[in-house]
Amino acid sequence: MATSTTRLARPVRTLVILGILIAVLFGTLFAGTKFDPRSDENPGGASWVPGLALDLEGGTQIILRPKASDGEKITADTINQAIRVIRQRIDSSGVAEAEITSQGRNNIVVGIPGEASEETLELVRTSAQMRFRPVLKAAAPTPTATDTSTDSATDSATDGTDTASDGAAATPTESATATPTDGATATPSDDATDSSAAKDPSDLAQITPAIQKQFDELDCTKPENLVGGDSGPKNAPFVSCDQDGQAKYILGPVEIEGTNIAEANSGLGVGPNGVTTNEWVVNIKFDSKGTKEFAATTKRIQPLESPRNQFAMVLDGLVISAPSANVVIPNGQAEISGTFTRQSAATLANQLNFGALPLTFVVQSQEQISATLGSEQLEKGLLAGIIGLLLVVVYSLFQYRALGLVTVASLVIAGVITYGLIALLSWRQGYRLSLPGVAGLIVSIGITADSFIVYFERIRDELRDGRLLTGAVDKGWSRARRTILASDTVNFLAAIVLYLLAVGGVRGFAFTLGLTTLVDLAIVFLFTHPVMQLLARTKFFGEGHRASGLDPRRLGVALPRYAGRGRVAIPTAGSTATKVADERVPETVAVGSGDGPRMTIAERRAARERAAGAGDGGPPGDTANEPTIGDSEGKL
Repeated sequence: MATSTTRLARPVRTLVILGILIAVLFGTLFAGTKFDPRSDENPGGASWVPGLALDLEGGTQIILRPKASDGEKITADTINQAIRVIRQRIDSSGVAEAEITSQGRNNIVVGIPGEASEETLELVRTSAQMRFRPVLKAAAPTPTATDTSTDSATDSATDGTDTASDGAAATPTESATATPTDGATATPSDDATDSSAAKDPSDLAQITPAIQKQFDELDCTKPENLVGGDSGPKNAPFVSCDQDGQAKYILGPVEIEGTNIAEANSGLGVGPNGVTTNEWVVNIKFDSKGTKEFAATTKRIQPLESPRNQFAMVLDGLVISAPSANVVIPNGQAEISGTFTRQSAATLANQLNFGALPLTFVVQSQEQISATLGSEQLEKGLLAGIIGLLLVVVYSLFQYRALGLVTVASLVIAGVITYGLIALLSWRQGYRLSLPGVAGLIVSIGITADSFIVYFERIRDELRDGRLLTGAVDKGWSRARRTILASDTVNFLAAIVLYLLAVGGVRGFAFTLGLTTLVDLAIVFLFTHPVMQLLARTKFFGEGHRASGLDPRRLGVALPRYAGRGRVAIPTAGSTATKVADERVPETVAVGSGDGPRMTIAERRAARERAAGAGDGGPPGDTANEPTIGDSEGKL
């Protein structure tokens, strides 16, 4: 009795854990609806209804036409770079499932689901700018508690010097350096000397108490501070974050505009002897005006202490790189080296090239769009999902009888958990359910049902081999578990690959497919298997009731039969009632408690001789030839 109770407690405990997890999930969502409810002023708040994407809810559509101020031709690469910048802005603002595509050759269409805030719309309309500014101060991205009451230039300069090493360490491109290329000497040209500004852009006296306070309070780990869009005043200091949120800076006035970059590319560096190294670098070439300005900048900052010997490349208000100048570069051709990978070097080169394009965005139209088409498609999709779900239920009940109710219950629990997770992600991560995402949920019905079918069929196979239901459940689970894990692993990896490689709505399909695959694993392990362990101990399922789905006769299991004289013939493993041609002689045992006297040696010898005679040709149904086990009188 103690052993049975212990074994029974294990599935019960697992079901209790699942119940607690579900309660925590919906309890968190309930708390969010009370303390952070979704509203027009707070579209990213919590709600019992998941946020819907543009195709299902409608939203705001803006059509932009990029315009080159210098009359240069706008190419497809220009449009693609502009789309990347806009997408970075919108994603950083917390809006998910935004659609940004090109229309024709010269237009960019931006679709924002729901009610877009004016700040988000302004981010879309604002033109991107690339600017080079000197670094005055750098520090870790989190706020710092400093005394900002000082009002003298000397104190500010001392503070900047004290934090120089810390700021340099916090900069993600701390080891990047700008060096001349193509044999350029370290002597600046006369034009570069003449172009030096009378006022020193690297003067720490520019750090006013207000700038210092803004710098100290800036937290670059917050997503809202990584949105960008504001390039700051051109002729005054500017406080900004690194685009990855790894550092924050106080920057001086603009010295070089991004439009003065002639070209930028990435590749493997070349050593002094002309041998290609294994180090990835970024090469920049300025036009004539940019060459003069860059020479003057490197001449001034090269002898300064760190981080004032760095110049920041600011795109869209965020620092994309802040290399230090180790020499004066007079010819406008520099090589940025550091801890680059192939991908990071190519990304920086693309950003620099985009900054070289003098683009402005002209708003062609801005309007609210409805989700009429998406709503109709959603209704048809949901109808298809309901039909598919009903077919799965009907098949389960027909094939597995009452055991099919376990499939239905598992699907219901999986649906509840999936809905709660999507609603929670909609609140905490800004996720929005799109029509492709709904398609992923519908496909998951088949994936979930497949796991149950594998498990149930393994149990029935074990029953056919002569096991009792309790043993069949445990043995069948050990066999089905490997198959289920392999199948769901393949599905999950496919969803990951699809999510990483695809764009647009296909990523929504991949996301829900991966999410429901994980839910399927949780349900099978935490609900289906424990429930089967409990049902195996009930009389209805354990004795194989005709409506249980585990009826031995329906599974083709050979049943014990009465052999006469108080004996019951029990088929050996492998024999079935349907194999009429099987000449195997079943074992027979006496019906009783087994507490009676044992057979004598003579009786056992006689039983063996009768069994041997039956095996040599005796009829299978002749009970006189079957061995018996009984008391000394042949009775029970």
